[in-house]
Amino acid sequence: MNNIHTTALVNPNAKLGENLIVGPYAVVEGDVEIGNDCFVGAHAVIYSGARIGNRVKIFQGSSVANLPQDLKFGGEKTLFIIGDDTVVREFATLHRGTKETGKSQVGKNCLLMAYSHIPHDCFVGDNCIIANAVQIGGHSYIEDYVIIGGLAGLHQFSRVGEHSMIGGAAKITQDVPPYILAAHNPAIFTGLNVIGLRRRGFKAEDIQILKEAYKYLYDMSLNVSQAVKVIESKFGSNNYVQKILNFLSGSKRGIVGK
Repeated sequence: MNNIHTTALVNPNAKLGENLIVGPYAVVEGDVEIGNDCFVGAHAVIYSGARIGNRVKIFQGSSVANLPQDLKFGGEKTLFIIGDDTVVREFATLHRGTKETGKSQVGKNCLLMAYSHIPHDCFVGDNCIIANAVQIGGHSYIEDYVIIGGLAGLHQFSRVGEHSMIGGAAKITQDVPPYILAAHNPAIFTGLNVIGLRRRGFKAEDIQILKEAYKYLYDMSLNVSQAVKVIESKFGSNNYVQKILNFLSGSKRGIVGK
């Protein structure tokens, strides 16, 4: 049974799951799909194009699937997708895609803290934490298990590799490879995300291999192409190193420096 406050405005065309709570003065537009056991807080607005999974919590004043802030947007039908068990805290702004990709997407079990912004044509993987007031540029791609500290800013088309962590107030203008720590303004490589990797069950031998690989990548005497050859020859059989090499091969903006 759904519990929808009498002051909430819920379009009858919206597709609603079971055990839904909708708070006072919230708005749910017509082309919306919301799964089971979800919570929509007071004054939140769920715009057409929202596709929300199960057990998602959306707190007061949040805006989900609003129009993209992009001059090339022509009113086309696009989506914003939220995976199961994700939490969207108060006053977060989540914008749907443009014709370039057709959607923006946040994965499962993510935490989007207050005032964070997920823009048009953006992908955020599973198990990510986007802290307070993080501002992300359009077309950014953020892989699984990424943590971004409060007030950080990411340039449009940024790529952030899995299991990496970005420090608070960092300025990201180049790609952040997997498994690392990046901090400062502009952001630089500050080491391997050892604590995060240990918490997620990475083996000690894999962590050591990743440390060695990044020593070569950030060796002042080697450029990236030279470092890649050395890393591939020494550690190329390691699955995590393969992910680093694949990430580097797809980088168009270069990677954060030292």
